[in-house]
Amino acid sequence: MSERWVVILGHPDADSLCGALAHRYAESARAAGREVSLFCLGELQFDPVLRHGYRRPQPLEPDLQRLQQAIADAQQLVLVLPLWWGGMPALLKGMFDRVFLSGWAYRYRQDSVWWDKLLRGRRAEVIVTMDTPGWYYRWVYGQPLFRQLKHTILGFCGFAPVRVTALAPVRGSSAAQQARWLAQVAQLAARR
Repeated sequence: MSERWVVILGHPDADSLCGALAHRYAESARAAGREVSLFCLGELQFDPVLRHGYRRPQPLEPDLQRLQQAIADAQQLVLVLPLWWGGMPALLKGMFDRVFLSGWAYRYRQDSVWWDKLLRGRRAEVIVTMDTPGWYYRWVYGQPLFRQLKHTILGFCGFAPVRVTALAPVRGSSAAQQARWLAQVAQLAARR
């Protein structure tokens, strides 16, 4: 039985470089024998705002129910997203707020500061496009998005390992450079 992978395009525009990267990754993973589900967040119908915080349940829309089930069934989660204002697009953050819920992705232990990682046993691959040069994002900004995804979202829920690939700088990149990035993500998808 082939592995199931979920690819999430976190850019709201599927006609973006991120969209091309997500589609190339999914195609290459399928060619390598994986069962791949691709979700383009900008095409899903859901409210990205957690209206009452976590005080009251907010029923998941059908698209989020399908996404949540696909993640539950998958061995690998792949996120393809741009770096905006040092972090992730609001739509992707809204998906995490709505889908990665207590009791499904993690569970706090009673009378304890500790929690159970309910998505343990899954891997994650994160591909981020940036206008910021990689060295500047690392040494000046301290890679806040990478730390958030690796430790306080995906790692918090049990994903391990979480690998991050940064493609930068996108602004001013040539068609030849973008073709190299597409080839790079195809290799990432085929390697496991």
